Amino acid sequence: MNLLFKKFLPMLDVFGFFERDPFGNSMFVKRIIMIVLGWVTYSRLRGINKTRISGTEHLEDLPCRGVLFLSNHQTYFMDVICLYHIFFSVKWGFRNSINFPIYLFAPRSRVFYVAASETMKEGGLIPKIFSQAGAILVNRSWREKGKNVKKEVDTSAEDKVGKGLDYGWVVSFPQGTTTPYAPLRKGTAHFIKTHNPIVVPVVINGFRRAFDKKGLRFKKRNTTLSVTFKKPIRFDPAMPAEEIMEILRDQIEQKIPVKQLVWLRDQEEV
Repeated sequence: MNLLFKKFLPMLDVFGFFERDPFGNSMFVKRIIMIVLGWVTYSRLRGINKTRISGTEHLEDLPCRGVLFLSNHQTYFMDVICLYHIFFSVKWGFRNSINFPIYLFAPRSRVFYVAASETMKEGGLIPKIFSQAGAILVNRSWREKGKNVKKEVDTSAEDKVGKGLDYGWVVSFPQGTTTPYAPLRKGTAHFIKTHNPIVVPVVINGFRRAFDKKGLRFKKRNTTLSVTFKKPIRFDPAMPAEEIMEILRDQIEQKIPVKQLVWLRDQEEV
């Protein structure tokens, strides 16, 4: 009887009341949070600022799981929120647009994003709410409270992200910081070699000008925010990690410009 009940429950539970993600979180609660956050933040992306999107045609034929989005990072929260809006819109068949917020009535719920535990747990109530929208919490071994540190590597992080990929899409920021042109973390390449996901490079711009570091307060209104999705990549697992890192750095446009390199050299000589 119990086996029969478990078999038919997913068919009856069209709203996902009893569905849980791989981390044990209620998918119904997650959908409600996504809908509310979507409506609350929509004007920040479409009314107060303007969002220019390109490359969503690369998302239309992607599988519903096993896709890793790798992006440069400019704010703690608004980057992810904007990507979520775009994912929801693509699900409804809209291309390169978040102009029609009807997509918020049925968002794509099987999406996750990688976030630092300290950011989500020590930043007050709002980050804790955001974490319920699909955060995969990892402990950073290189940074804590805004300072560079050396701690024991979180060996569970790869397993957590792997679980997210097995269930849906995962957004990650391989630089692990909002500092521009910061080096990519080597763990990203090793993860790609191990799990072999479809990798979609993403380039964002304008968020640092429009919002504060957390992405919750405005710095400059009427800013153009841009999000560009590059062509999906399937890396050869035999490819050296250094080569993967070099390709990713180029794809998310985080190679230090020549002018910047000259400036850094001059600063060191002073």
